[in-house]
Amino acid sequence: MKRLFATAVCAVSTFISAATLAADTDTLRATAMDTKLPKAERVAAIKAMYPEMLNEDGSIPARRICVWDIAGKNGPIYNAAVDQTAQLMEWGISIELDAYTSESVLTEELKAGMCDAALFTGLRARLFNRYTGTIDAIGAVPSRDHMKLLMQAITSPKNSERMLDGQYVVMGYAPMGAAYIFVNDRKINTLAKAAGKRVAVLDYDLVQAEMVSQIGANPVPTALVNAGTKFNNKIVDVLAAPLAAYQIMELYKGLGDNGGIVDYPFSQITLQLVGRADKFPNELAQLVREDFLTRFDKIEKLVKAQEGEIPEQYWIEIPDDDKAEYQVMMQEARIQLREREYYDADMLKLQRKVRCKFEPGHFECANPVE
Repeated sequence: MKRLFATAVCAVSTFISAATLAADTDTLRATAMDTKLPKAERVAAIKAMYPEMLNEDGSIPARRICVWDIAGKNGPIYNAAVDQTAQLMEWGISIELDAYTSESVLTEELKAGMCDAALFTGLRARLFNRYTGTIDAIGAVPSRDHMKLLMQAITSPKNSERMLDGQYVVMGYAPMGAAYIFVNDRKINTLAKAAGKRVAVLDYDLVQAEMVSQIGANPVPTALVNAGTKFNNKIVDVLAAPLAAYQIMELYKGLGDNGGIVDYPFSQITLQLVGRADKFPNELAQLVREDFLTRFDKIEKLVKAQEGEIPEQYWIEIPDDDKAEYQVMMQEARIQLREREYYDADMLKLQRKVRCKFEPGHFECANPVE
């Protein structure tokens, strides 16, 4: 009887200790996620939550962040990353930055644990988190104002669990400007006229190739690092790229005298920072996401500076009727890709709400299908 009583007391004590620990953890998490508190107080709460991740002196171990930039350490993305690491150092996190010109190599090293986090395009980030990877969906974010409102919404701590996907956590996202369609022949100004033409698609994305094939065009698998070269050398006729690529990839060589840029944004491009959750707990990632958001306007100015001035002669004007047709086709493409679980349904729904916030009388707002 005494042994039974002792066992019961032990079980109750264990239950109470576990409950107390859980309550303490919940309190610390609430502190870490409270955007009204000083950052130092939130960082202290994070350290208390994850003592096993700290060095013996209580400091946070150095983390290796791999950065994709076509120009390597001399590029604008890498230099912007250097600037942002100063904030992490203020929080007591030492950062080692490495530049990669190949997104595919960087991606494999993140998977292998050789990088604690990786900064690359949202198209690549979709492989790690479909929710934020859908930010770049076709025609889903019409302008920078739409993008800013969207990023404000998803950066709320209430949305933090969506940033976790398995062993990876999304730590930030930044605007890279709109992607436009570059063509080497101005006559290719509609999707119908792209039939039979060679269209660049990402070499790791089979779905892109299928979508291009559906319009009767010929997909040409391409890595970002050599996409410009293929366009300039007439290996592809059509290339979707941000306007900054006009200068960085020297796309004016591929445009020549007959080419142009369709004056209608195809999608909004992002850069995203994806980390390993065992190196960056979500509470710490939340601080980084908030820091990214505070830099939205500054990053956008840097993007604009990279775009430079594009000669007026290259722009291909699209009639309003054609733009309305594009919107319908893009919506149909998003729904098709949602059904195939390529795009995330919740992100598409949020993007539709943002669009309707700016244009409540649009056709998709009265009868939403996304």
